[in-house]
Amino acid sequence: MHYGVAIFPTGDAISPGELAVASEQRGFESLWVAEHTHIPANRSSPWPGGDELPQMYYEAMDPFVVLTAAAAATTSLKIATGICLVIERDPIITAKQVASLDLVSDGRFLFGIGAGWNAEEMANHGTLDFPGRFKLMRERVEAMKAIWADDPAEYHGDLVDFDPIWSRPKPVQRPHPPIHVGGSAPQGARRAARYGDGWIPIGGRGGDLLDQVGCLAEEAAKFGRDPSEIEVTSYGAPRDASELARYRDHGISRVVFSLPPAGPDVVLPLLDELAGLIDQVG
Repeated sequence: MHYGVAIFPTGDAISPGELAVASEQRGFESLWVAEHTHIPANRSSPWPGGDELPQMYYEAMDPFVVLTAAAAATTSLKIATGICLVIERDPIITAKQVASLDLVSDGRFLFGIGAGWNAEEMANHGTLDFPGRFKLMRERVEAMKAIWADDPAEYHGDLVDFDPIWSRPKPVQRPHPPIHVGGSAPQGARRAARYGDGWIPIGGRGGDLLDQVGCLAEEAAKFGRDPSEIEVTSYGAPRDASELARYRDHGISRVVFSLPPAGPDVVLPLLDELAGLIDQVG
């Protein structure tokens, strides 16, 4: 089982390069960063995590800029979006960003994606059909897969449509960086089985993680896939050695610990504490 850390990268938080180096030195496998382009001043969408939206959501930096800095400062640490809101992004531009980041990181990028919960935010990006956002996400992912694989590439869907285009560079990882689809069971597992390489159920949402992952085999079978091909990443992992051992023993691929968007004086001791917890798990 791999161990990663995640953060909302804000201007007041530890710098991406310092965090990446510290994470790599302590043996963490991956660094994941969140995305929100903005938070609408007039918002009625409820935050799934509680009543009050934390300030870090208002201040998140661009994930591709942050991860480029992290990649430049390290040699083995995997860098990841957790998650990239592809329903708010042009697929041709995003495909270029993903391929470029995978190239400059020498194939260390993990592409965590999701459709999001903030209807007003995505509406400002032109995604007006909130219930239909999952179909839009799928088509944009399929379109990006075509761009990464083909030369020239084209895609013709109901919501995404373009004639043959040239787009280079191609990603280092072939046919593309692993795509990890966020979302609770069973729908999140179904989307991961349909077009993902991994699934990210969020800890604390949708009940016990191991109860959720039980549906993955069933969903994978619907698309003729072996569930062992689909990595399961627990986002917001518990800080409890016995619980982590339970995850490991049940085949969870990766756990990701959430870090506060704070300075080095807070984050570095916490990384040390988490590294010690990992040693307890063994």
